[in-house]
Order: sequence, then structure tokens, then C-alpha cells
Amino acid sequence: MRIAVLIKQVPATDKVRMDEKTGTMVRSEMEAELNPLDMYAVEEAVRIKERMKDAHVTAITMGPPAASDAIKDAISIGCDDGYLLTDRRFAGADTWATAYTLSMAIKKLGGFDLIFCGERATDGETGQVGPSVGAQMGIPVLTYVSEISELTGDHIRVKRAIEGGHETVEVDLPALVSVVKEINEPRLPNLSGKLKAKSAIVSNLDAAGMEADQSKIGLGGSPTRVVKVFYPKITRNGKIVRSKDPHTAAKALIEFLKSKEII
Repeated sequence: MRIAVLIKQVPATDKVRMDEKTGTMVRSEMEAELNPLDMYAVEEAVRIKERMKDAHVTAITMGPPAASDAIKDAISIGCDDGYLLTDRRFAGADTWATAYTLSMAIKKLGGFDLIFCGERATDGETGQVGPSVGAQMGIPVLTYVSEISELTGDHIRVKRAIEGGHETVEVDLPALVSVVKEINEPRLPNLSGKLKAKSAIVSNLDAAGMEADQSKIGLGGSPTRVVKVFYPKITRNGKIVRSKDPHTAAKALIEFLKSKEII
């Protein structure tokens, strides 16, 4: 069984900066990490590999050359190999263009029986890329998966987290599965995993190599635009009540709240 895990290198959550002119994220010279929610997808893929001895797990990401570190992180946890989709023409892609690029890479690599991804990335918080990859490939998409109940060579049955409970869904393979945190507890890489990742060679794919339509990639191929980015200004129009007499202070506070029509 061939399994792919779609992962993403994201800025450390407290280091995110936006370019107010272009509306895109500033990724240069930033502290980056493997998207925490993708760890659950990697873990689930590796667990299947451990149960099904014929399974092979490939990590795939799109980004600048430095994003190869995310691939190596996935290999250190148990993935067999990885591919980095890197090309200056991919820059500025929205979720649709990113999903198109990933789907073209998957097709170029010969397709997979099962594709895993995390619920969402912590930088964009859209949760759109994974399902869009499945939609563009024309395969079943299973979102918010909290448990895999059954997996064979031709079908998968899962439990999905929905409002008010869970539902069980079964589809034929190939399929894309987007997981939530409840599905497992990601492991830490061991020494052998770290050594394997250190010596691993991450293969690169560019736009020409995957025969992508140039009009559908990067900023130019993105149908959505960020019109404006701004940082909210925090303003406070308060009043400080100073009085040694608590009754006087309480009365002043009540009058202030009344003036603001709060009470």
C-alpha cells in the first residue's frame, strides 16, 4: 500500500508576520517548524505502516528549499522518504493553487492508495488544502477523522467527529483522510529515526517536472486575493476611579457603566 502524508512547514506560532503590501506571509529568516497538526497525520500513517508490512509512506510538502527540514522531521518519525515541491513560480499560492500543485505532484509520483493530512495548518487556519486536493483528484475525502476502524487494500472505514457526536463512513480507495488530534498521540523521534533523517536525501519537484499548468500555480494562478492586511489598534476609553471610600467608588463605577449603556 502506498501512503502519502501532506505536511507543511509553518512559522512558530508566535513568529508570524504578514507583508501588508502583498498580503502574503513573510517566510524569510523566520523560525519554522513542522505544522503541529500534521504530526497526527504522520503518526497515523506510520502506525499503518507498522501494521501493514507492505506499506510505504511518503511525505510531501510545498515550500522554499528550507522546507526540506519538515520532510526530514517526518522521516525521523517513521516516513520512508519525501518530496519537496519547490519552485519560485509556486510562491504566493492560495489554497486552491497549493492544492492543484500538490495534486499534480501526487499524479506525477504515480498516485497513492491513501493520502493523509492534518486538519489545518496553524499559519492559515483554513483547513481547505487537504479536501481541495482530494476534490481536484476526484477521490473520496474524509474529514475530521478521529479513528480508523478498518483498512484493507480496497476500502477504509473511519469514525468522523461531527457536531454532537460521531459518524461512521466507509469509502473505496484511493481516498484522502484529514485527521483531528483525537486520533492518536504523536511519538517523538528516536535515535535511529534521527540518524535516518540526517542521511536522507529529499527529492525535489518543480513546475516543469510535474508538468503543471503555469496558469494554475503560484500567485498568478490563485483565484483569491488578500485585498488588505492590517494590525488592529487597541484603544481604551476608560475611566479611573480613585476614592478611599468604597461606597463612593462603587457609585462612580455604576454611573460610568450607565453612561456607556452597559447597565
